[in-house]
Amino acid sequence: MTRGGYAPFHEGSEEVVKILEASKLQDKYWSTLETVLQMQPQWASHDNPQVNLIWDYLKASDLDIDKARKDMNNPTIEAIVEQDKADLRALQITQTPTFFVNGKPLPKFGLEQLKALVEQEVKAAYK
Repeated sequence: MTRGGYAPFHEGSEEVVKILEASKLQDKYWSTLETVLQMQPQWASHDNPQVNLIWDYLKASDLDIDKARKDMNNPTIEAIVEQDKADLRALQITQTPTFFVNGKPLPKFGLEQLKALVEQEVKAAYK
């Protein structure tokens, strides 16, 4: 099982999370996410993120921009952001990506390390 939460570590990332969550209310999450990721090199410079540019890129989509801007302030969306931040603190996650297998954190990042941890957990489950 995977859990895809948000990790708003960088400047402007909370606003991006709210845009994505607002797009879910219009059933446009995947197309919005695709646009956000595709255009990330243009808007997401680490020293100078320009999140406002996302709206320009989304104009070509069928997302209702005005509705999405309003929905970003929905208390439910704010609660999602706050819950994800609380989860990050509780799990002591400080970077992305971070992997857990059966609640155990991957000790060192890498494909081989992930495979080894999965194998270890599968073996433990079938003893």
